[in-house]
Amino acid sequence: MTRITVNNALSSLQNEDAPFKKLFEHGSLEVEIYKPVGVDLQQPHSRDEVYVIASGSGFFVNGATRQPFEPGEVLFVAAGIEHRFEDFSDDFSTWVFFYGPKGGEASDSAS
Repeated sequence: MTRITVNNALSSLQNEDAPFKKLFEHGSLEVEIYKPVGVDLQQPHSRDEVYVIASGSGFFVNGATRQPFEPGEVLFVAAGIEHRFEDFSDDFSTWVFFYGPKGGEASDSAS
């Protein structure tokens, strides 16, 4: 894939058996597209991750917090934290950015 666009990413995902596909890798950064169908079965990951919602809406569970999400929203999940998308629309898809070392990066501030 020469261009990483939502349309190109979702098109390439149609050929996969999984609801995600790795699209780009550089150093510790991995970029994926993720489009679960019906239910999100993912387990906690070993590295920090950022989601950027490409389309759709629903609710995001991050540890003990459950909040609504919408297109364009940025969501952070620290390594090892249980998280999932719930009650999402059929058109839901999200970019996933994994980065940093296994175990996650230490936070230097309270922001």
